[in-house]
Amino acid sequence: MNPIVNLHHGKDIKIFAANANQKMARQIADHLELPLGKSEVMCFSDGEISVSLLESVRGSDCFIVQSTCAPVNDNLMELLIMIDAMKRASAAQITAVIPYFGYARQDRKAKARDPISAKLVADLITTAGADRVLSMDLHVPQLQGFFNIPVDHLLGSPMLAHYFKNRIKEQGGHVEDYVVVSPDLGSVTRARTFAERIGCPLAIVDKRRPKANVSEVMNIIGDVSGKKVILVDDMIDTAGTLCNSAGAILEKGGATEVVACATHGVLSGPAIDRIQNGPMKEVVLLDTIPLPPEKQIDKITVLPVAPLFAEAIDRIYGDKPVSPMFK
Repeated sequence: MNPIVNLHHGKDIKIFAANANQKMARQIADHLELPLGKSEVMCFSDGEISVSLLESVRGSDCFIVQSTCAPVNDNLMELLIMIDAMKRASAAQITAVIPYFGYARQDRKAKARDPISAKLVADLITTAGADRVLSMDLHVPQLQGFFNIPVDHLLGSPMLAHYFKNRIKEQGGHVEDYVVVSPDLGSVTRARTFAERIGCPLAIVDKRRPKANVSEVMNIIGDVSGKKVILVDDMIDTAGTLCNSAGAILEKGGATEVVACATHGVLSGPAIDRIQNGPMKEVVLLDTIPLPPEKQIDKITVLPVAPLFAEAIDRIYGDKPVSPMFK
């Protein structure tokens, strides 16, 4: 997939990475048959971040691969400072490739005097000098409107649906034996699209959340009795919602087994213990957030997204539409 020089953009294309997604950035560069850009991201003794670009970016189309995952603020500052460095080094175009966009859940005022941090972060990225953002499965699609620059929004559900469709076929199963379940009302659209790709029915877990990271399942809308269930969400944080939903689906709904999938594996706090000891048979994630060795357990399967991002970058550089990738 060696891109042709686009006269409407910079003289060439360069892929850089800060510290959050080094492995993914190398994989993207390999798919594009390019070397990974030479840069250095370090910290001074007082914790301030230092970025050095070790090659010229003058007149180049630069793509910076950096998820704003934990440590969120460090990774965000690395991204902002690298964008600023490239802008001051006369890069022709700067695209922030953010596989996982942190602060996305703070997208509205839930109560009086709340900040809208997602809008603030969008403004920071724009002000730093980014010309475009490429991300995957924003917590809510309307976050694209928080930016005053173009946003290309990739979807993780086609990759996850393809994985499960192949697995059902390899195991000699039938789609009629499966039901896709949304763990809450906010994920219904995502789960419906996923179910349509596989070709099986949809059910919904109706719950209320007394406080942050605590959920209580109330009811299951739809028939999951005697079925194998695939729980679909955009991210798994503490895994409380996931485990509560899976338990209710098995106990109240009468399902025979539950597997789960999500684009982003935040996996904070007790998430790994909950997944390890929980009722899910398997949890499938995409590698938008790197999974450290201590969180790599047998129940978790991780799929690479570098080929998808590489194709999107190639299309952006070539002035081709990104949307046909998901048809």
